[in-house]
Amino acid sequence: MSESTNGKVSLATVWLDGCSGCHMSFLDMDERLLEIAEHVNLVYSPLVDVKVFPEMVDVTLIEGAVSSTDDLAKIQKVRAHTRLLVSLGDCAVTANVPAMRNPFGTEAVYRRAYFENAQLNQRIPNEIIPPLLPESRPVHEIVHVDVFVPGCPPHRDVIYYVLTELVAGRRPEVEKHTRFGK
Repeated sequence: MSESTNGKVSLATVWLDGCSGCHMSFLDMDERLLEIAEHVNLVYSPLVDVKVFPEMVDVTLIEGAVSSTDDLAKIQKVRAHTRLLVSLGDCAVTANVPAMRNPFGTEAVYRRAYFENAQLNQRIPNEIIPPLLPESRPVHEIVHVDVFVPGCPPHRDVIYYVLTELVAGRRPEVEKHTRFGK
């Protein structure tokens, strides 16, 4: 693992289509976050105020499925600017809950959300809310993923293990520490 100029690994976390449970598990590391912070610079995340993804990041944890045009553009940019991409959680690994819409198609989803369940202003939004892709997809079907961390959400101990292994320059043996849905 290359290190940034201050000797720390640059770390980003990204949230696509998901519930943010993986970020909550990340935060649940509690005081171990301080230990991790000694070895990483958090350079991009929904947890910080940085708005533009950096030119190059050592490790990016990606949560959520690729479900919209914004998700697609974001994951392509993240992959192009990340050395090691980690699919964090079942939504990133399998598309999980976001993919439950796939059998119905986007038109049915739009109709249900913006017409059947709306009493006022019944229309599909064309601003702010990005258009849906035909299907929600796991991250690895769109870009190359280096490490898969299943779980819904992954336990804080698993996230801690993965991060400490990556910071130390080792590939984590995730399958020894977690499984899908755990």
